Amino acid sequence: MSELHTPQAGDDMARDDDVVALLMRQHGDIRNLFDEVEASTGEERRDAFRRLVRLLAVHETAEEEVVHPFARKGFPGGEQVVKDRLAEEKAAKETLAGLDEMDTDDPKFMPRLLRLRQDVQAHARAEERYEFTHIRRSTDVTGLAAMAKAIKAAEAMAPTRPHPGVESGAKNMALGPVAALMDRTKDTVRKAMGK
Repeated sequence: MSELHTPQAGDDMARDDDVVALLMRQHGDIRNLFDEVEASTGEERRDAFRRLVRLLAVHETAEEEVVHPFARKGFPGGEQVVKDRLAEEKAAKETLAGLDEMDTDDPKFMPRLLRLRQDVQAHARAEERYEFTHIRRSTDVTGLAAMAKAIKAAEAMAPTRPHPGVESGAKNMALGPVAALMDRTKDTVRKAMGK
C-alpha cells in the first residue's frame, strides 16, 4: 500500500504543484530577506533590500492575479477576507514605496524597515490563517496545481516596484514600463488557469 505524499514547503513537488506550499515558501523567503537586510550594511544592504522589494512586489502581484480572485468566490466570506488583505497590502506598499526612495544608510531607514517587517509578517499570518487554509479546503490537488502554475506565470510578468493605491494586478501591470506587459500577463495567467 503506497502512502499519499503531502507536499511540504521544501519539496520540489510543493513548489510546483501546490499553490499554498509555494506561497508559504515565499513567506519564508521574505522573512529571510528581511533578516539579510537587517544584518548587512552598505552595498550588501542595498542589494538585499532590492531583492526584498522585488520579491514583495512579485509575491503580492501574483496573489492579486490568482489567489484573491479564487478566494472571493471560492469560500464563504471570501470577499471580506480579500478586502482585509488588500487593505493590509496597500499599507505595506505605501511604507515600502517610502523606503524605496530612501538610502539604506539613512538613520531613519532601519526603524521604518522594522515597522514594515511587522506589518508584512502580520499580513502573512492573516493570509495563512484566513485565506490559504480555506483555499486548501475549497479546492482539490488539480486546482492547487493550476493556481501554482498561474502564480509562477504571474511572477514572471510582475513589476519590480510596488505601486501604493494600486491593489489589483491589472493596474499594477499598467504602471509598469511597458503597457503590453499587462496584456501578456493576463494572457499568461488565463492560459495557465485553463481559461
